[in-house]
Amino acid sequence: MKNNFKKTVVKLATQAGLTINNSSNSDLEVYDENFYSRVLKEGSLGLGESYMDGLWDASHLDEAIYKILVAKLDKNIKLNLSLMFDLLLAKLTNKQTKNKAQEVAQKHYDLGNDLFAATLDPMMVYTGAYWKTADTLEQAQIDKLDLVCKKLDLKPGMRILDIGCGWGSFIKFACERYGVSAVGITISKEQAKLARELCAGYPIEIKVQDYREIEGVYDSIVSLGMFEHVGYKNHRLYMKVAREHLKDEGLFLLHTIGRNFSGIAIDPWMNKYIFPNAVLPSPSQITKATEGLLVMEDWHNFGADYDKTLMAWLENFTNNWHKIRDKYDERFFKMWKYYLCCCAASFRVRDMHLWQIVFSKNGVPGGYKSIR
Repeated sequence: MKNNFKKTVVKLATQAGLTINNSSNSDLEVYDENFYSRVLKEGSLGLGESYMDGLWDASHLDEAIYKILVAKLDKNIKLNLSLMFDLLLAKLTNKQTKNKAQEVAQKHYDLGNDLFAATLDPMMVYTGAYWKTADTLEQAQIDKLDLVCKKLDLKPGMRILDIGCGWGSFIKFACERYGVSAVGITISKEQAKLARELCAGYPIEIKVQDYREIEGVYDSIVSLGMFEHVGYKNHRLYMKVAREHLKDEGLFLLHTIGRNFSGIAIDPWMNKYIFPNAVLPSPSQITKATEGLLVMEDWHNFGADYDKTLMAWLENFTNNWHKIRDKYDERFFKMWKYYLCCCAASFRVRDMHLWQIVFSKNGVPGGYKSIR
């Protein structure tokens, strides 16, 4: 039986242009024969967990995963009963209620500020960068933050809201460069603690708060990399909240990862280990959620830039691992590396995208001027 598992996996790998255990030029090195059965029985979850368990490795992990995605090997492996049950549960229940939303904060964003400091740029920006003219991660993130400010047409004296503010990088930047004041909300206590320190001395208020608890009305609203946690059953409510708290003449910028199809869950491995209960939106899900509520003024896709961002994060994480390895074990190292490589490959193959969408409440008089 084990031999049959191996033959099947080797055949699939060959279809993807992958070589296994080829001493001269190998894409994958398999150290334990149980790898083959786990992949066939458990699909992407088995592939990721067997990597974390040390059953296999790849010298260029991102490229190996890219080849798997290009060949759509995941479509050749059927879902097991456990994964089918998870999908059914996602269909029947709301997995992004206020209480359930706390799970991603506890399992991901509260992992430790030292981990993210080791991975990200000096400003702690945890969203895809804009590499149009930049040569470094830091400059690409500065260019992205500045791009957002320009798209929102920020002016001194404006009061803005950042939904999912992270460590406060955007609102601090906007206060410094554009003279605004800001409120930032996050559900992560660890993020809020450091954000308050980094934003000290600026007209910024950081709140540990769910988007369903927002108060006040703002000149502009921004959300960078938070919509992925809202869930398709709550998209409409989220857009209603944005409209309710935006001034009539204001602009709302939604910066989100998206995908080509309308789904109800993310990859099983990613859901279990990285972003529990996350759901990437599709274009139709977003437009359906905003229909009759907001006017879509501009839609900008620079998802290819996220590949470069993730590879820069991987380099940072690998180079800084020695600083934090006493707190995180080797299995965690493999998990974090696998996460970054999987995401990079997904953007590279254009399965995932990075969208910045600008909305108004009633349409910009004379038309909105797109900025790139």
